[in-house]
Amino acid sequence: MATIAVLGTLDTKGLEHAFLADEIRRIGHQPLLIDVGTGKAAQVNPDITSEEVASAGEVDLAELKQRGDRGECVSAMAMAAPRILERLFRDGRIDAVVSLGGGGGTAIATAAMRALPIGFPKLMVSTLAAGNTAHYLGDKDITMMPSIVDVAGRNRISRAVFRRAAGAICGMVDVTTVSSDDRPLIVASMFGNTTECVNAAIPVLESAGYEVLVFHATGSGGRAMESLIQSGLVDAVLDITTTEWADELVGGTLSAGPNRLDAAAQAGIPAIIVPGCLDMVNFGERDTVPSEFSDRKFYVHNPQVTLMRTNETECRELGRILARKINAYTGPVTVMIPRQGLSVIGGPGQPFHDPTTDAALFDTLTSLLSENVKVVSMDHRINDAAFARACAEALLDNLQAKREGT
Repeated sequence: MATIAVLGTLDTKGLEHAFLADEIRRIGHQPLLIDVGTGKAAQVNPDITSEEVASAGEVDLAELKQRGDRGECVSAMAMAAPRILERLFRDGRIDAVVSLGGGGGTAIATAAMRALPIGFPKLMVSTLAAGNTAHYLGDKDITMMPSIVDVAGRNRISRAVFRRAAGAICGMVDVTTVSSDDRPLIVASMFGNTTECVNAAIPVLESAGYEVLVFHATGSGGRAMESLIQSGLVDAVLDITTTEWADELVGGTLSAGPNRLDAAAQAGIPAIIVPGCLDMVNFGERDTVPSEFSDRKFYVHNPQVTLMRTNETECRELGRILARKINAYTGPVTVMIPRQGLSVIGGPGQPFHDPTTDAALFDTLTSLLSENVKVVSMDHRINDAAFARACAEALLDNLQAKREGT
């Protein structure tokens, strides 16, 4: 029997969460009812009170209630709830978490869920599930389920949704996910413009006994990769596609945020860093590109994606950013530079081929790197088989150096 955290604002949605808890119990698992409400008294008796949750986050709930600012209360509970779930997970007291909510409840519950590791079952039944949920999900594997009707009472629709939610979270717990694959793990970043490189590198690493997980460098992919590295499950990083930093710097649509490239440094694991696709910034449809860039060079990748060529000023700044990030690495790290092009469209004869601008990036990056960072510069395009193999072999060398403590 698993213990499933049923977390919600029990002051306004206590009866709904109690119904969900009863369904979990009927299926054969044990619910743990956690109150994160900040208003009146809970409608049902929780196993963990809102005061206990607030205390875990060093929040004075009584004082917040007295001030009567609902937004402030929700924000405070969204900071406290992750603490209680982290503690319950760390102590082995919960096996999954589920919640029902509107705007405030969804904000609190998903903040708590984001504190839990990838692979831990998380289900959010929400009135907001049909919209843009990116800021609720973050880089975690939270399953969002539309509530269809408001989470306000038990009716013929909501009862059916809540029962299926109970079945879904219990099913997640019941499914065995333990992998028999015990190979050490490498993560790699890839884009359509670097697919050939990563695909050519993977067999080299697999033949050496490693499993390779590929993340699409679309912002959310980079964040997910960083999160997995932080979990401690990753042995090395093949970061071929650091393009998300171009979007972060210039204001494109695929930024992974300012912490991209930090996780490997903190983990101290071997890494290969390539300035892959830093020759481009991603935007949406052509007419959505900000007018300030009207004089720039563009390439329409498809009707929904417009690529803009980075210029020399941006490339020099990208070189400075990457150097600062890479210099913080404590594990063996090698920077691989493909001087004949950073993407499919950046090679000779292609729309974004610009050796002078690329040189601004390469020269700035290499001039600022620490002496302990190895640099390999090759007269190849990023997708040439020779460059891909060199990246894989350099990572294997770094893994060997890590094992030998050199």
